[in-house]
Amino acid sequence: MFKEAMADKAFRNFWFCQIQSMSAYQMLNVAIGWQMYDITGSALSLGLVGLAQFIPQLLLTLVAGQAADHFDRRLIARACQMIECAMTAVLAAGSIFHFTDQHLLYLGAFVLGAARAFEMPTLQALLPELVEPGKLPRMLALTASARQSAFILGPALGGVLYMAGAGAVYALCCALFAMAAKAVWGIPKPATVRRREPVSIDSVLGGIRYVRNKPELLGAISLDLFSVLLGGATALLPIFARDILGAGPWGLGILRGAPGIGALAMSLWLAHSPLGGKVGLKMFGAVAMFGLATIVFGFSRSFPLSLAALIVLGASDMISVVIRSSLVQLETPDEMRGRVSAVNSVFIGTSNQLGEFESGVTAAWFGTAPSVVIGGMATLLVVALWMKLFPALTNRDRLATGRHA
Repeated sequence: MFKEAMADKAFRNFWFCQIQSMSAYQMLNVAIGWQMYDITGSALSLGLVGLAQFIPQLLLTLVAGQAADHFDRRLIARACQMIECAMTAVLAAGSIFHFTDQHLLYLGAFVLGAARAFEMPTLQALLPELVEPGKLPRMLALTASARQSAFILGPALGGVLYMAGAGAVYALCCALFAMAAKAVWGIPKPATVRRREPVSIDSVLGGIRYVRNKPELLGAISLDLFSVLLGGATALLPIFARDILGAGPWGLGILRGAPGIGALAMSLWLAHSPLGGKVGLKMFGAVAMFGLATIVFGFSRSFPLSLAALIVLGASDMISVVIRSSLVQLETPDEMRGRVSAVNSVFIGTSNQLGEFESGVTAAWFGTAPSVVIGGMATLLVVALWMKLFPALTNRDRLATGRHA
């Protein structure tokens, strides 16, 4: 399946774009997080980095969805990656010439968040233009394997390079973003001509209305929002690595990459072994496992056990990601995909970046480890509640229904 997919020039360039851009982004998470904690020594400051990334995503993503449905998606993605390239060049210069402080790091997080507000929904909407509908779930799994490879390689490489200085990490990220922009430029222009609605407030909000009227989509997207918002602990990994588990930057890189190991293994499995029936129950089961793994990680004081918990966390999250992504793309007509993908990105951004802020605040209130355990328990509560609130998702049997194939 992988060899066949790589023979397609459009998908091959898309796949490499994903792995290059995501590797850079994961390396940035390690470098900015460790550098911020070195400068401030504050859990709250780590949370504020997530907030700085979240604010522009909240403000801009719906506009980005409209842009993705109106303009050439390849051009938007390329422009975003060049902005990310420029910002990481500034961070590299700041670290090398010693003028970096927490304010520059917050600015960097804000600019990167703004660029990703446009990049994420654009790339999500671009993939269905490149592949046949029947192949989309497997192609999504292969694309997820690229992202998860980045989740493994990026943090590990970032942690090792950080020992040579933060500037080395930022410089490599700059090069990777430039390579990703080049890969996007190599994607042939899709043959499909989309129907373009006039730009208006009504059309910008069209994605929200569409998701609101689709209980399965709303349930799947909001489940991800609350589970990662409450159960995510990645913002606190610098504290776990240095203060709880007694590891240095290399340990942070390994911990950052551990969820990617589990997710990559699961994505490769799903690419060759489709989910089959009862996908709704499988999604809820996967999110429940995510919560349990979070609780184990919060209690652990052993580096190997913490590593294992994060691997399980990543594998279970990947099942949820593939189901949610497939539902979003298969249940949405092409002329709406940018805006619906934007809504999905708002929820993802909320769960990831706002979740990092929530983790920093709760860690400041209750302590680092207790806040993670509480978050895992809250995730289990959300699973039970959502199974009652969204019976259409709970009873969903198959991913594809043929309505938009």
